[in-house]
Amino acid sequence: MKKTIFFVLLIGLAIPGIVKAQRGYTSFQYQMGFATGDLSDYIGNASFRGAVFDYQRNMSASLSVGVEFAWSTFYEKKEYDTYTVEPFSVSGIQYRYSNMFPMLLTAEYYFMPEGVVEPYFNLGIGTMYTMRETDMGVWRLSEKAWQFGLKPELGVIYDVGVNASVKLEAKYYMGFGSSKLDTQSFLAISAGMVFLIY
Repeated sequence: MKKTIFFVLLIGLAIPGIVKAQRGYTSFQYQMGFATGDLSDYIGNASFRGAVFDYQRNMSASLSVGVEFAWSTFYEKKEYDTYTVEPFSVSGIQYRYSNMFPMLLTAEYYFMPEGVVEPYFNLGIGTMYTMRETDMGVWRLSEKAWQFGLKPELGVIYDVGVNASVKLEAKYYMGFGSSKLDTQSFLAISAGMVFLIY
C-alpha cells in the first residue's frame, strides 16, 4: 500500500509539469458525508465535519486530470448497553469515531466547457486511509487500514467572477475491503470555491 501512496503522490506532482501550458484550477470545499454499508452499521449519524482539496489541469477544453485529498469524520454516541467483541462482552456507553482520508488521482470531463455553468463528471482512483476508534470507559479499540479507493462524482462549476467560481458536487467514496477492515463507503455532498490557475 505504501507503493500505491507513493505512486499517487508522484503522479500528482508530475501533472503540473506535464501540462503546464494549459489552464487549471484548485478548489477548497466543505464536505458533508452520509455513511453506507458497513460504515453505516457502525455509525448511523451523518458527518458534518469534512473538507476537500482538489487540483485539476486541463488536457483539453473538455478534459482535465488532477488529484484530490479529502477528510471526513463520522461520530456517534451509543447508549448504555452490553457489547460483544469476541471473546468478551462488556457493558457501558460507547463513543464511536471513524476518520476517512481519500487520496485520489482524478479525471474530469466537462459537458459544457467554457460556459458560465459547467456540469461535469469526475472519476477518482487511489487509496483511502481509515482510522476507526471505539471508546468505552477506559478502553479504546482502534482499527486502521489502507484500502483501494474509488470515487465517481457529478458536479457543477458556476463562474462568479474573474478567476473564481463556485463548485457544488455529489460523490460516492468507496474503500474496498482489506484484511484489516471491511469495505468502507459513504455518499458526500461538498461545496466551495474554485480558483483558476494559468
